[in-house]
Amino acid sequence: MTLALRYAVRSDVGLLREGNEDSAYAGPRLLAVADGMGGHAAGEVASAVAIEALSSLDEDLPPSELLDALADAVTRANDKLRKLVAANPSIGGMGTTLTAMLWSGTRVALCHIGDSRAYLLSGGKFQQITHDHTLVQSLVDDGRISPDEAATHPQRSLLLRALDGSNDVEPDLSLREAQVGDRYLLCSDGLSGVVSEPTLHRTLATVAEPDDAVRQLVGLAIEGGGPDNITCIVADVVDSATAVRPPSEVSVLAGAASNGSGVPLIRSDNTPTGAHVLTQTAPQAAIVIAHDDPVPRAASGAAAGGAIADDEAETGGQVRRRLPIVKSLLALLLIVIIGAGYAGWRYTQAQYYVGEDAGHVTIFRGINQNLAGLKLSSVYQRTEIPLARVPVTEQGLIRATIVAGSLDHARSIVANVRNGYQTCQTAYAALSAYQAKMQAYTAALDAYKKKYNTTAPVRTKTGKVVARPPVKPAGTKPVIPGDCPAPGTVSGTGAGP
Repeated sequence: MTLALRYAVRSDVGLLREGNEDSAYAGPRLLAVADGMGGHAAGEVASAVAIEALSSLDEDLPPSELLDALADAVTRANDKLRKLVAANPSIGGMGTTLTAMLWSGTRVALCHIGDSRAYLLSGGKFQQITHDHTLVQSLVDDGRISPDEAATHPQRSLLLRALDGSNDVEPDLSLREAQVGDRYLLCSDGLSGVVSEPTLHRTLATVAEPDDAVRQLVGLAIEGGGPDNITCIVADVVDSATAVRPPSEVSVLAGAASNGSGVPLIRSDNTPTGAHVLTQTAPQAAIVIAHDDPVPRAASGAAAGGAIADDEAETGGQVRRRLPIVKSLLALLLIVIIGAGYAGWRYTQAQYYVGEDAGHVTIFRGINQNLAGLKLSSVYQRTEIPLARVPVTEQGLIRATIVAGSLDHARSIVANVRNGYQTCQTAYAALSAYQAKMQAYTAALDAYKKKYNTTAPVRTKTGKVVARPPVKPAGTKPVIPGDCPAPGTVSGTGAGP
């Protein structure tokens, strides 16, 4: 028996995003989904780099080499991202998730970093086989919030691990056994964050063809609001010798990875293998529609040119008479746009949020967005609280920014952060003082023992005490709260503004 894959991939920009920062690859031995982040085209660069680094693995490898091959490819992708940022600092902050599966016979290696997901439907059982590297998942793991609370948590998109070129990457790597009849789903959070797991399960269990399944899944995410790019791969494990329909043989790129030129994408619905391919659009001819002619006509060729010229000749006077009206309307429109822009700017200046600036907890005025390259916020007040010394659970929230309803609310948030910071500093100061006392006591006790060869009081034959050992300091060792960061060299009083 020879196992093979029958797969389909689909990527959609969604309803709210301007571009597609997701990338995907589906081939006979490799499946991969990457969800880029960073904006200003950087997210799509990061996801495409990750997919490009893995695409060379789509070949027959020994099972013993699968995990190492994936780990090496991830390292190459991370190194390339680091070099890209070094060459162009404006794209700093970009990154991508990555979920990939690499096959060799019945063995399949799984590589995962971030919050894209892989699911397995096998024997009627549906389960997620990756673990999200997110703040809310860590809170669930620690028992601080429930899975239901995580689904609506305001920081549910905050990643703790991603491919960003800034640090050594640590993906989750595992080896699994595949069997005929297994169905795998790899997807970005544009699908898993919108469509519930019961609905994913029902769709995968009832829609037979992978191509139909990916269409339906993307459609469900669109119906759910399509707030993010949506990318998914559905792959069935089949026996190539007995499968009713042949396994897929063509490797397919989707999303940003398939569109390096920046040309807009359209969907091509018919491919030889049933896999869904995204291709580039060709330039389109201009279309002229006459109100008395229901058939659109191409604005090319002598006939079309002549018809347009005749129309212009007949209506030239009317066009000239309309020009003052058009100019007035344009002027009015410009005034409205300027007024709306000023009102929008005034609105942003009444907004505040708490974030990080120069390594310190900071209150910002405005909103944490850019418009046409213009940053819509500025530093209002930088505190003396070093972010690295703030409790760990609060560090992630502050880096992702905490929206405040007003300046007083922002100051209240900072006050709470300061309390947590000072609690940790007080605990470490108490521990340091205790350790200093214990060190002095130990030194004194060692000196006493060396001098008298005992740690007990020294008495004369008549029982008179002539020397006593040092007294052990009173009290117990102070306990450091569990969410305090490890002590370091970063200083700050936390008592400033």
